[in-house]
Amino acid sequence: MLDHLIKGATVADGTGAPSYAADVGIRDGRIVAIAEPGTVTEPARSAEDATGLVLAPGFVDPHTHYDAQLFWDPYATPSMNHGVTTIAGGNCGFTLAPLNPDRPADADYTRRMMSRVEGMSLVALERGAPWNWHGFGEYLDALEGRIAVNAGFMVGHCALRRHAMGEDAIGGQPTPAQLAEMERLLHEAMDAGAWGLSTTQSSTHSDGDGQPVASRHARPEELLALSRAVGEHEGTQIEAIVAGCLDQFSDEEIDLLVEMSAAAGRPLNWNVLTIDAAVPERIPRQLQASERARKAGGRIVALTMPILTPMNMSLGTFCALNLIPGWGDILGLPIPERIAKLRDPAVRAELLRRANSPEAGVFRRLTTFERYVIGDTYSAANAGLTGRVVRDIAAERGQEAFHCLVEICAADGMRTVLWPMPTDNDPASWELRRQTWEHEDVLLGGSDAGAHLDRMCGAPYTTRFIGDCLRGRKLVGLERAVRMLTDDPARLLGLRERGRITEGYHADLVLFDPDRIDAGQARLVHDLPGDSPRLDSRATGIVSVRVGGTETIRDDEITGAVPGRVLRSGRDTETVSTRC
Repeated sequence: MLDHLIKGATVADGTGAPSYAADVGIRDGRIVAIAEPGTVTEPARSAEDATGLVLAPGFVDPHTHYDAQLFWDPYATPSMNHGVTTIAGGNCGFTLAPLNPDRPADADYTRRMMSRVEGMSLVALERGAPWNWHGFGEYLDALEGRIAVNAGFMVGHCALRRHAMGEDAIGGQPTPAQLAEMERLLHEAMDAGAWGLSTTQSSTHSDGDGQPVASRHARPEELLALSRAVGEHEGTQIEAIVAGCLDQFSDEEIDLLVEMSAAAGRPLNWNVLTIDAAVPERIPRQLQASERARKAGGRIVALTMPILTPMNMSLGTFCALNLIPGWGDILGLPIPERIAKLRDPAVRAELLRRANSPEAGVFRRLTTFERYVIGDTYSAANAGLTGRVVRDIAAERGQEAFHCLVEICAADGMRTVLWPMPTDNDPASWELRRQTWEHEDVLLGGSDAGAHLDRMCGAPYTTRFIGDCLRGRKLVGLERAVRMLTDDPARLLGLRERGRITEGYHADLVLFDPDRIDAGQARLVHDLPGDSPRLDSRATGIVSVRVGGTETIRDDEITGAVPGRVLRSGRDTETVSTRC
């Protein structure tokens, strides 16, 4: 007997082949029947009529930071609401394990680092996770059997360094014994099922004390030693971030990424490839790394987002503006001093000079202040400004745009919420995206779901992208859009028997209404431990989500089932070799 029968669905199977009408039967968590509508005769415990709906494989998000959130939110919201059934965590060099049992304070250091570098609520981190592990395998075991999505995790280089080197991980170089200990810890984690190594050299990544995170101090020989260790395990990967990911790679960064992938004989992915027709030279430069890697016996894959993800800003709390060289010194001052400095014309002029300089990199996109939209305000002086564009307000007041924005924020004690309008929402940029998606080493992803919770909400990229493909710009067709969200990431990650609707594959499925599928506007909710805030987005048109055959979402409502699995390298992933 079948556990469930989906009748008459339009099946987009994940391969990119033309969709077709079919009945799909599920038993014991697997797809066991795909047949012409009305021809499945085996009895089923439950069934539903899916006429007019699209059945696709569950979406795979290759870049998330749900490492902590899964402990208080096993449903990985809002990703699961938007059809995601498998997530990859442990990215950017940051994981919650391993923790050195001889240094209990390392857990506090890790929490403060995650709060600073990934924008997670410190209160939620402290109250929401048990922190009852030391080894990476113990961390994975703590999640096993209590999550609704499938989840796999890389090992963070920062955690390895901290475990082996203690406080010397910041600024120091490992002794031979300490490097051997890092390698041992990495091997031990991959034996337990870790997907490989993640690391960062990005200048934007600082710990809770404002110091460059541990992996930023690693030299190439350390990174290559760890990469070689990755290559000794089945079903593993590398994920790496360098400063040039934000704009354009240096020659040295390309050399490093190529050597790491070739040393491991494994794919290396990075994020995020920013596509903007105003900077047409960026794409060929960034993809040089992929071309060189293939010649050297490696593979480098760029993650890029298929939607524009708004990110709010504030002059009162840490945000992306702090990462512009010279800005952090001013925006890090106590509020009264910050306001006084920002009201100084000379200071504003210097900040604008730095913001428009080449060293600002991709953050230059955030410095067209006349295009900012005012969000929430808190003072009588700012009444009526919410939803208005700074350009118009500045014209009324006879002020330069940045000066006007500063005065608005100062009236609110720097609490004003600001929304920069994207500069790359033009037809030329969308056409450049469409062309770039054709490249064999470009993959959709980079949502950062689970991180930067009060600043952005990238998780809904799946539903918004498909909605745009069906009813908006229509840059690619339905079948290809589904493949880009399912089989493409599944193949890069080496997922066994996931990413397609094929008999024998796991029944990770999403059923949606093609006339309605979309994502709602991000809204601020206070549902984290300690009532901390985050941005959330409702899904539209998602009829059902199934993980291993068990329904986890019905009409955008969580069912409460937790059928997800911790996906472990080797058992649940196969090697995606870069060597012919």
